[in-house]
Amino acid sequence: MFMIHMQAPYMINNACDVLFYDNGPADIVHVTDYGAQHGSGKHVAYASTKAGLENMTLSYAKKLAPRVKVNSIAPFLIMFNKWDSEEYKEKSLNKSVLGIEPGPEVVYQGVRYLMDNIYVTGECLNLDGGRHL
Repeated sequence: MFMIHMQAPYMINNACDVLFYDNGPADIVHVTDYGAQHGSGKHVAYASTKAGLENMTLSYAKKLAPRVKVNSIAPFLIMFNKWDSEEYKEKSLNKSVLGIEPGPEVVYQGVRYLMDNIYVTGECLNLDGGRHL
């Protein structure tokens, strides 16, 4: 989990740093997870390394500003797998106040928002359908 969620983004961010100098405004968007901010008794390593990635977002936002805006998105339920049972789907949908399976378009919309807004850096955009409520 560490290598995928933390080491790889760290290495990619550093390797791409030279690409950000002469090409105008740039963005990095990390994909974290709802569990990064809330923990998980079942997925400790996963949630912990995603939390580390959220902290890395803050560190790179400071390091690369003002040349690069660095943000993250933290999805909860985006879409079900074809093998998910109806019971699982109902239980999962009831965890958020919006109670819908939004589909991958919301991730694209979130990334677009972060990239299009010139005044947002060091933030984590929660895509959780109001689960935190």
